[in-house]
Amino acid sequence: MKHKTIAVLFGGRSTEYEVSLQSVCSVIENLNPEKYHVILLGITRQGEWLKYSGDTSRIQNDTWWGHHSCVPAVISPDCNMNGILVIDSEKIMTIPIDVAFPVLHGKNGEDGTIQGLFEMADIPCVGCGTLSSALCMDKDMAHRLVHLAGIKTPDCIVLYSPISDDELSKRTMRLKYPLFVKPVNAGSSFGITKVFNQNGLAEAVSTAFQHDRKVIIEECIDGFEVGCAVLGNETLTIGEVDEIELSQGFFDYTEKYTLKTSKIHMPARIGEKTANRIKETAAIIYRSLDCKGYARVDMFLTPENEIVFNEVNTIPGLTTHSRYPNMLKGIGVTFRQIMDELIKLAIDS
Repeated sequence: MKHKTIAVLFGGRSTEYEVSLQSVCSVIENLNPEKYHVILLGITRQGEWLKYSGDTSRIQNDTWWGHHSCVPAVISPDCNMNGILVIDSEKIMTIPIDVAFPVLHGKNGEDGTIQGLFEMADIPCVGCGTLSSALCMDKDMAHRLVHLAGIKTPDCIVLYSPISDDELSKRTMRLKYPLFVKPVNAGSSFGITKVFNQNGLAEAVSTAFQHDRKVIIEECIDGFEVGCAVLGNETLTIGEVDEIELSQGFFDYTEKYTLKTSKIHMPARIGEKTANRIKETAAIIYRSLDCKGYARVDMFLTPENEIVFNEVNTIPGLTTHSRYPNMLKGIGVTFRQIMDELIKLAIDS
């Protein structure tokens, strides 16, 4: 059987560059070499695209970009070419590819920009499409659509530009503290502040605006966060529900990648009936936001057993210890099987 050629993209200009490097190593190691020929396209922090042919250790320690194998390369938008243009020794070569697999977290990777390029090039792409990726990345738009689907969302306001302290006080008067102040388009909890009273609000808004042009201020939901790993296009496979146990603060960047003071319970410490309700809600959210391929749907479960939407990650962490693969592992789906299914779903969509 002919090997499928898979272009795996990693790195990028996002603040989540380092997360991408860790995720892509697990992806590379779990793409079956008997089925796939893998081409690595790295994007540096400065936005330079390079075809890389070294090993994963240099990706892990972020020295890949200095390897002798690196040559400039880009995706051709020409839909008759379906491939990569490699510029080597002033010669341009074309490498046809069957599937693109972006492992790019955050802006310019998870927000529909790279997905639009692959749609224009008529190259099957793993994961959500342009519209879905953009909607899920925009916390404001995602909340609006999910609310229309009948799912509860946190009470919030949205700021489109910095405002005076007096105006900020008026706009947030109806909201109950503590509040979360978030950049609308950001991931891995970058730029997010938990504010317990009005004194810290203006500074938190200023911090969030450093990461995005739009800021959302939302009420903290009493309860704990639960997640669902969803896999599929029309027919969905949903992994075990997991639960984040916090001992202090919130699940920020440090906690997500070190678990210093928090724990992830998989499966969640909830009853089967509640778990099934959460899975059903995740499926509604997934379809409401036009997701395909895969995504991690995050929600809150309140003390009253009410489910409240948080966000959807269209390119969730993919390290071997990340939440997404572990939730699917809970129902017997291996990492390698996830990779096979994602490529099949991309080709079939």
